[in-house]
Amino acid sequence: MILITQLIYIIEGQEKTFDQFESVAIPIILKYNGRLLFRLRPAENYFIEIHIDKPYEIHLVEFQNQQDFEGFLKDGERKKFLHLKEQSIRTSILIQGIKL
Repeated sequence: MILITQLIYIIEGQEKTFDQFESVAIPIILKYNGRLLFRLRPAENYFIEIHIDKPYEIHLVEFQNQQDFEGFLKDGERKKFLHLKEQSIRTSILIQGIKL
């Protein structure tokens, strides 16, 4: 099992576009033996200490293996909506790990 944590930084004013992309992408995770464990929009007071820009959202997703994760990334239906992601996300940080 692999875990993917993603810190997502939105282009100001593109929140609705981002939500449109997520409404397509999140259900596709299930097709690839994945599961969205949580999707969080942290408030300012959630941070005890921070030395980077505050992310708009934080996602934690699990996949059974690397091949499932790569299948999700290459999914044809998801790719049809990548323009929404590109239009709304300024940058993101993806952290991949394993459950110990």
